[in-house]
Amino acid sequence: MLACKRSVTGTMTAALRLLRSNQVVVVSGQQQRCLSTNTDGEVRIAKVLKEKFPSASSLKVVDISGGCGAMYEIHIESSEFRGKRTVQQHQLVNQALKDEIQEMHGLRIFTDVPKH
Repeated sequence: MLACKRSVTGTMTAALRLLRSNQVVVVSGQQQRCLSTNTDGEVRIAKVLKEKFPSASSLKVVDISGGCGAMYEIHIESSEFRGKRTVQQHQLVNQALKDEIQEMHGLRIFTDVPKH
Protein backbone atom coordinates (compact mmCIF):
# COMPACT_ATOMS: atom_id res chain seq x y z
CA MET A 1 0.00 0.00 0.00
CA LEU A 2 2.78 2.43 0.91
CA ALA A 3 4.64 1.68 -2.36
CA CYS A 4 1.46 2.32 -4.34
CA LYS A 5 0.91 5.65 -2.58
CA ARG A 6 4.48 6.74 -3.38
CA SER A 7 4.01 5.77 -7.01
CA VAL A 8 0.80 7.80 -7.33
CA THR A 9 2.37 10.76 -5.54
CA GLY A 10 5.42 10.55 -7.81
CA THR A 11 3.21 10.43 -10.90
CA MET A 12 1.19 13.44 -9.75
CA THR A 13 4.36 15.38 -8.97
CA ALA A 14 5.79 14.57 -12.41
CA ALA A 15 2.53 15.66 -14.09
CA LEU A 16 2.51 18.97 -12.22
CA ARG A 17 6.16 19.56 -13.09
CA LEU A 18 5.35 18.91 -16.75
CA LEU A 19 2.44 21.36 -16.71
CA ARG A 20 4.59 24.07 -15.13
CA SER A 21 7.47 23.53 -17.56
CA ASN A 22 5.46 24.23 -20.76
CA GLN A 23 6.87 21.12 -22.45
CA VAL A 24 5.62 19.26 -25.47
CA VAL A 25 3.70 16.10 -24.60
CA VAL A 26 2.38 13.27 -26.74
CA VAL A 27 -1.37 12.72 -26.50
CA SER A 28 -2.98 10.02 -28.67
CA GLY A 29 0.07 9.94 -30.92
CA GLN A 30 0.11 13.71 -31.50
CA GLN A 31 2.40 16.29 -29.94
CA GLN A 32 0.69 19.01 -27.96
CA ARG A 33 1.99 21.76 -25.71
CA CYS A 34 0.72 21.84 -22.16
CA LEU A 35 0.51 25.62 -22.05
CA SER A 36 0.41 27.29 -25.44
CA THR A 37 1.98 30.65 -24.70
CA ASN A 38 4.60 32.25 -26.87
CA THR A 39 7.83 32.66 -24.97
CA ASP A 40 9.99 35.72 -25.53
CA GLY A 41 12.50 33.54 -27.37
CA GLU A 42 9.85 32.09 -29.68
CA VAL A 43 8.59 35.58 -30.54
CA ARG A 44 12.12 36.93 -31.09
CA ILE A 45 13.15 34.04 -33.36
CA ALA A 46 9.88 34.20 -35.33
CA LYS A 47 10.41 37.94 -35.89
CA VAL A 48 13.93 37.40 -37.24
CA LEU A 49 12.76 34.63 -39.55
CA LYS A 50 9.79 36.68 -40.83
CA GLU A 51 12.18 39.50 -41.70
CA LYS A 52 14.67 37.17 -43.42
CA PHE A 53 12.02 35.08 -45.22
CA PRO A 54 9.19 37.52 -46.01
CA SER A 55 7.57 35.11 -48.47
CA ALA A 56 7.31 32.32 -45.89
CA SER A 57 3.86 30.78 -46.16
CA SER A 58 4.21 28.93 -42.87
CA LEU A 59 6.35 29.52 -39.78
CA LYS A 60 6.25 27.83 -36.40
CA VAL A 61 8.81 28.29 -33.60
CA VAL A 62 8.54 26.16 -30.46
CA ASP A 63 10.73 26.28 -27.35
CA ILE A 64 11.25 22.57 -26.69
CA SER A 65 13.47 23.12 -23.66
CA GLY A 66 10.58 23.68 -21.30
CA GLY A 67 10.58 27.44 -21.62
CA CYS A 68 14.20 28.19 -20.72
CA GLY A 69 15.24 29.02 -24.29
CA ALA A 70 18.00 26.43 -24.61
CA MET A 71 16.50 24.50 -27.52
CA TYR A 72 14.03 25.35 -30.26
CA GLU A 73 12.21 23.58 -33.05
CA ILE A 74 11.52 25.56 -36.23
CA HIS A 75 9.16 24.64 -39.05
CA ILE A 76 9.34 27.01 -42.00
CA GLU A 77 7.89 26.79 -45.49
CA SER A 78 9.13 29.36 -48.01
CA SER A 79 9.41 29.71 -51.77
CA GLU A 80 12.94 31.03 -51.13
CA PHE A 81 13.98 27.40 -50.55
CA ARG A 82 12.91 26.33 -54.06
CA GLY A 83 15.75 24.68 -55.98
CA LYS A 84 17.92 24.32 -52.88
CA ARG A 85 18.91 21.08 -51.19
CA THR A 86 17.78 20.53 -47.60
CA VAL A 87 21.24 21.26 -46.22
CA GLN A 88 21.29 24.59 -48.11
CA GLN A 89 17.83 25.46 -46.76
CA HIS A 90 19.02 24.76 -43.21
CA GLN A 91 22.15 26.83 -43.79
CA LEU A 92 19.95 29.80 -44.76
CA VAL A 93 17.97 29.44 -41.51
CA ASN A 94 21.17 29.06 -39.47
CA GLN A 95 22.64 32.17 -41.11
CA ALA A 96 19.47 34.16 -40.37
CA LEU A 97 19.67 33.12 -36.70
CA LYS A 98 23.45 33.35 -36.26
CA ASP A 99 23.20 35.76 -33.30
CA GLU A 100 20.40 33.83 -31.57
CA ILE A 101 22.10 30.45 -32.05
CA GLN A 102 25.03 31.51 -29.88
CA GLU A 103 22.72 31.43 -26.84
CA MET A 104 21.13 28.05 -27.68
CA HIS A 105 22.00 24.52 -26.72
CA GLY A 106 20.30 22.99 -29.77
CA LEU A 107 18.08 23.69 -32.75
CA ARG A 108 15.82 21.45 -34.83
CA ILE A 109 15.05 22.81 -38.27
CA PHE A 110 12.35 21.56 -40.65
CA THR A 111 12.14 23.34 -44.00
CA ASP A 112 9.84 22.90 -46.98
CA VAL A 113 8.82 24.55 -50.23
CA PRO A 114 5.16 25.48 -50.75
CA LYS A 115 3.37 22.94 -52.95
CA HIS A 116 1.51 25.55 -55.02
